[in-house]
Amino acid sequence: MKILTASILLCASAVAFARPAPLVSIPSHDGFFDNIAAHCGKAYEGKVTIDNADGPSSFADKTLVMHVRKCTESELQVPFHVGEDASRTWIITKTGSGLSLKHDHRHQDGTDDISTMYGGHTIDAGFTNVQSFPADQYSKELFVSQGIAQSMGNTWQMYIYPEQFTYRLIRQGREFRVDFDLTKPVTPPAAPWGYDSNANN
Repeated sequence: MKILTASILLCASAVAFARPAPLVSIPSHDGFFDNIAAHCGKAYEGKVTIDNADGPSSFADKTLVMHVRKCTESELQVPFHVGEDASRTWIITKTGSGLSLKHDHRHQDGTDDISTMYGGHTIDAGFTNVQSFPADQYSKELFVSQGIAQSMGNTWQMYIYPEQFTYRLIRQGREFRVDFDLTKPVTPPAAPWGYDSNANN
């Protein structure tokens, strides 16, 4: 009897370990994620509303388009096209302890840029309309290795309201902001560099 009971417990334990861990999240993170996911498949044009960098902006006089291209239960892929430059994709992921924002940067041949997958992770509940992503350790080490240690203080913010989506970068002495008009969808652009033309890949 003891052997049988032990065998049952062992089998039950094995099943428990084999089952995927539940994706734990909180309402404000879910709400923010779902607010963006509601636009899946759609693209919107934006404009730079703040950029206090010295010298002319590299985004000046270029068409800026965000495309909520691929959505799963745990990840959103949002390419950010700057004119003909399709090197940027924002990746928002539910991690089980919050939300992660990563910047996937690719070359035109699809290979990784030396500066890629930097970003941050939420450190509080945030709001269903606003989340902040302070730079994570990987990003800080990347910035130091590239000689731009000032970027260690980066915090990325995203705002999602019924009529506007905002991408914002802030740190001491630096602010960059792009606002996208969600009331006027535009034709979705081609796949970003390094991604298959099928949005499911």
